[in-house]
Amino acid sequence: MTRILLVEDDGAIVRMLSEYLNGEGFLTATAATEAAAKAALADAPFDLVLLDVSLARGSGFAVCAAAKERGIPVIFLTASGDENSVVKGLDMGADDYITKPFRPRELVSRIKSVLRRTGAEPVISIGNGITVDPDRGIVQRDGEPIKLSALEFRLLTVFLNHRGKLLTRAKLLEDIWDIAGDFVNDNTLTVYIKRLREKLGDDGSEPQIIKTVRGLGYRMD
Repeated sequence: MTRILLVEDDGAIVRMLSEYLNGEGFLTATAATEAAAKAALADAPFDLVLLDVSLARGSGFAVCAAAKERGIPVIFLTASGDENSVVKGLDMGADDYITKPFRPRELVSRIKSVLRRTGAEPVISIGNGITVDPDRGIVQRDGEPIKLSALEFRLLTVFLNHRGKLLTRAKLLEDIWDIAGDFVNDNTLTVYIKRLREKLGDDGSEPQIIKTVRGLGYRMD
C-alpha cells in the first residue's frame, strides 16, 4: 500500500484529505510542524510527501530537503498566486505542486502521476500468485500475463484502491461507468465481476480475492 506523509497545519484540510486519501487506498500519516514531519520521515518509510509550504511552525522547504535526501517524491500544496514558493520548491527538487483550493480527485491524479514518474508505485500482490502493475496495466499469474478488458482492469483497480473496505454495487457502478464507452448497469456489473473472478482464478462458489458480502456488496482484503 502506498504510504503518504501529509504535512499540513490546517486541521480541516488534514481531516478532509486524510479521509479522502485513505478511501482511495493510500495509507496516510500526518504532521503539522517541521519537527514532527522530520521525525516521521526518520521513523518510517514513505512513498510520497504532500507538503504545505507555509507552515506556522517551521519551514516547508526544510521538510522538502529532508524528504529529497531520502529520495522521497514531494508534491507542494501552495496558496494561490504564491509563485515564489512554487519556483523555490521546484528548484529544490519538488516533483509537482498543486494550488489551493484544489479538488481531491485532481490531487489523487497528480499523486499517481508522480508515483509513476518516479517509479515509486509498487507492483501489487493480491494472492493466488497474481500481481498487478498499475503503471503498465499488466496483470500476471505466476509470471504469465492475464488478459483483461479495459473495464475489467478498471474494476480490478477500484478493488485494489479500496482494499479491506466494503464496496457497494452503487459505488462500483459510479467508479467504472462508461470507462469502456458503454453503459454499465447493475446486471452488467454482475457479469463483469464473474468474468474478472474467472480470469483471476477466483473460485466463484467460494471466492478468496473478490469476496461477496451478502446483501451489501464486495470486498478485497
